[in-house]
Amino acid sequence: MDSAGTRRSLAGLLGTWGLTRLVLLLFVFKVFVFPGPDVTTDVSVIYQGWYESLRHGAFPPGDVTWQYPPAAALPILSPALLGFLTYAKAFFVLAFLADLAVLLLLLYAGLRPGKTLRGAWVWVAGVPLLGPTVYARYDVMVTAVAVAGLLAGARRPRVMGVLVGFGAMLKVWPALLLLGARRRGAWGWAAGTVAALAVLFAVTMPGAFAFLTFQRNRGTEVESLGSLVFHVARHFGWNGQVLLNYGSVEFLGPSVTLVSSAALFLTGVALGWLLLWRLMATRFLPNTLADAAFVGVLLFTATSRVISPQYMVWLIGAAAVCVCFRGSRMGLPVGLVLAAALMTVLEFPVWFAHVVASDTLGITLLVLRNGLLVAACVLGAMELWRSTVPREPVPALPAQATRTRETSASS
Repeated sequence: MDSAGTRRSLAGLLGTWGLTRLVLLLFVFKVFVFPGPDVTTDVSVIYQGWYESLRHGAFPPGDVTWQYPPAAALPILSPALLGFLTYAKAFFVLAFLADLAVLLLLLYAGLRPGKTLRGAWVWVAGVPLLGPTVYARYDVMVTAVAVAGLLAGARRPRVMGVLVGFGAMLKVWPALLLLGARRRGAWGWAAGTVAALAVLFAVTMPGAFAFLTFQRNRGTEVESLGSLVFHVARHFGWNGQVLLNYGSVEFLGPSVTLVSSAALFLTGVALGWLLLWRLMATRFLPNTLADAAFVGVLLFTATSRVISPQYMVWLIGAAAVCVCFRGSRMGLPVGLVLAAALMTVLEFPVWFAHVVASDTLGITLLVLRNGLLVAACVLGAMELWRSTVPREPVPALPAQATRTRETSASS
């Protein structure tokens, strides 16, 4: 792209980002009212409640809704940096700044040789598709750390390791970014960062790892892939309930444990496939690290017992890094993720009441959203395998070939 074309593209990117983010801020600050339930109550009620406990040096005691690794305390405490604002307003501003940080990272990467600005466009267009939920959860902050780590991976594996380790202690899923990492430095520094933070929080703050018990006891959330079983079953006499449980709206009743176990089994299968891919892959291209991370996060999200709307922020961030690389062929899976983001804002918050009621509209939205995610998983996994695993067997080494000929001749 020539310099004039680059300037026009940058102007379009920045203008679109500024306009869409202004609209998101107007929604979270309640200048405009977004359809559906108020998504900002998680910040003003739940996060602020956790803040009061955390600022006194302890994790929320006995609160089953706290289901995050100990470093999650940092984004919850971060509004204290803007003490001149109320807690909720400060949080929204910091979420906005995290969004801006991702944009700047993608712009910097996209202007380098071998890269493209498509990644920045995916982020600019994808985030507003999720509505104000993006600024009312701390996932955009985690995604900023993850994007920085993934972009650092090719040239600075140690920096990637530190950022991925830190991200994993914020919300676990960034650990999947290491799937395509070939240098031991990334793995070693990630493990060291996790260990150091774990010890620090365990020594300084009581209850740092209580979240492990709370996370294990979660059921099947009404937006997950497995929930479709119960949405349909309710029309055939299933007598379970839909209740707020462990911080999300879940199905409770007969066979829920079975479906939840099946979801965990599917996650295990997905991780097994990723391990097999890692063992079989021999052709690592500049985009492979990002492609593997994107597919890994996709598989983890689609098979989870819970698919909260904010999980889509992870996918959009990983997708944006993928298509920064000119060689990436993840365009179709990325497009499906963007379509799934649009379906997500319709099922939550716009028509969430229909999802909870398991009526025709609610079920249709979930089938479309989850179907798009499954399709993206399949296509992304196929492309990752095709681009990295050779179709032909690896030829024998010269010494091995010589021994084989000598054996054949002697026989």
